[in-house]
Amino acid sequence: MTSPPRPGIPGLRGTEHIGFTVPDLDEAERFFVDVIGCELVYRLGPFVHEDDDWMRERINVHPRTIMRELRFFRCGHGPNFEIFQFEPADGQNPIPRNSDIGGHHLAFQVDDIDAAAAHLRRRGVRVLGDAPWASSGPSAGQRWQYFLSPWGMQLELVSFPDGKAYEASSPVRLWQPDRPAE
Repeated sequence: MTSPPRPGIPGLRGTEHIGFTVPDLDEAERFFVDVIGCELVYRLGPFVHEDDDWMRERINVHPRTIMRELRFFRCGHGPNFEIFQFEPADGQNPIPRNSDIGGHHLAFQVDDIDAAAAHLRRRGVRVLGDAPWASSGPSAGQRWQYFLSPWGMQLELVSFPDGKAYEASSPVRLWQPDRPAE
């Protein structure tokens, strides 16, 4: 007996990587390796297309934009990071806030959120709020706290060592770095 086809992209396996742009790749590498604990895997670039629309057609940026380099990082048991540094031909845009369209953040699951936040503070990282916030409702059991990269990108620590409240009644579980998909 075969199961009915799932909606969405055929053969979807999960999130392989998350890509984002930074103003300085060396600064970003130091931050993600030395402070967060990721591992650099490889580098690639530059990519320059002076005579065609490759950058617009493939990446949706100004055709004369230069991608200086990209670097791939492995971060624990989560998705990989692909970090870019561009020279945009049409100027820079500010980093979106969570409330802006395209706003985003990356969340790192940790075992001990208090120890993780203390580590960040010792390293000079701006941690938002005095202490982690305790969630309620379906997320009860989780504590979280935002922090900022040196260039202002929004990041988050999350910890829920005993699970979240929704798990008692939901047949579907959110993916977690320490638990395979069900």
